[in-house]
Amino acid sequence: MIATTRPEMSVNEPTLYVAFELGKKDWKLAMTSGLGVAPWLRSVASGDWRGVEQALAQGRARLGLPALAPVVSCYEAGRDGFWIHRALEARGIRNRVVDSASIEVNRRARRAKTDRLDALKLVQMLVRVGYGEKKVWSEVHVPSVAAEAARQVSRERTALTQEQTRLINQMRGWLATWGAVLPRRRTTAWWTTVRDWAAAPLPVEVQARLARAEARLAVHEAQIAELDGQQHAAVTTAAPASALRRLVQLKGVATTGASVLLDEGLVWRAFQNRRQIGGLLGFAPAKYDSGESERDQGIIRAGNKRLQSVMVQLAWGWVHWQRQSALTRWYQERFGRGKRARRVGIVALARKLLIALWRYATAGVLPAGAVLKGA
Repeated sequence: MIATTRPEMSVNEPTLYVAFELGKKDWKLAMTSGLGVAPWLRSVASGDWRGVEQALAQGRARLGLPALAPVVSCYEAGRDGFWIHRALEARGIRNRVVDSASIEVNRRARRAKTDRLDALKLVQMLVRVGYGEKKVWSEVHVPSVAAEAARQVSRERTALTQEQTRLINQMRGWLATWGAVLPRRRTTAWWTTVRDWAAAPLPVEVQARLARAEARLAVHEAQIAELDGQQHAAVTTAAPASALRRLVQLKGVATTGASVLLDEGLVWRAFQNRRQIGGLLGFAPAKYDSGESERDQGIIRAGNKRLQSVMVQLAWGWVHWQRQSALTRWYQERFGRGKRARRVGIVALARKLLIALWRYATAGVLPAGAVLKGA
């Protein structure tokens, strides 16, 4: 997510500003022509583009704008993804996708919230951005169609792995209620060989439930293997100088981890500096300092959850496989004492490591002291 502050156009050019509040049944359109002009609100059915075009024409006429006045729009990133952005751009409308967490809100404990109020607030902020005001909100970098489609593989694999873990934990729980344990090596029909606390076979109903769970687990394993094959094939066919080939050449970085990094936008988000990368990952300290009160609130929870998960795993792998690297030495010197300190420090290492991997993937700058596979 990158905050954009440049003006859309000259403030003297007649412009229709439109904010979409997207609902399942209908869309609210708040329209205005600039600062100090009361917004006008219209509703259209969800996905009704003819209704949207009619509403825009009515908005131009009501606000005294030329019939061909340019339109600038925005909407909050959410369930609908980016297809609406692409549809608006295809119609010649300059659109912005806004990070919902960056939108200003009233800090009262209880405040009114409706689609109408959200649309009105959003269009007022859009006008401020259009006039060049800085730091109004943060925007979501819209991926290309190819990039958005490609990340489905790693996301599906993550979901399947989580479901696989859930099934295994469920089976452990079922067996625990009978005083039994899940075998580490499970052969065909293993549930018929398991014995309860009294060394008796499990009831038929329990065995049947375990058999069905094992069948579901086999499907998950087969699908995970298929996705792993796709990821390995992508590495094999990638150009030697590509970001994917560079990353998998590093010790401690496997195909799955590299795929998640690239699919979540290590390259296609076109970061300009390390702060932008850190903003996507999160893991930043949240300091509270007001008057005489000062305390540490821990790390910020906001950030890309998939990226956070894989970076913590890569950070542990980096410490193990890249013992002579500058990052590992920094981690050991600062957090090497005590189990709790290591667990806290691995988050800091993950943030530094992501920046180092970005520089290596995009510019070929090898992390200091890092070793390549086969070296």
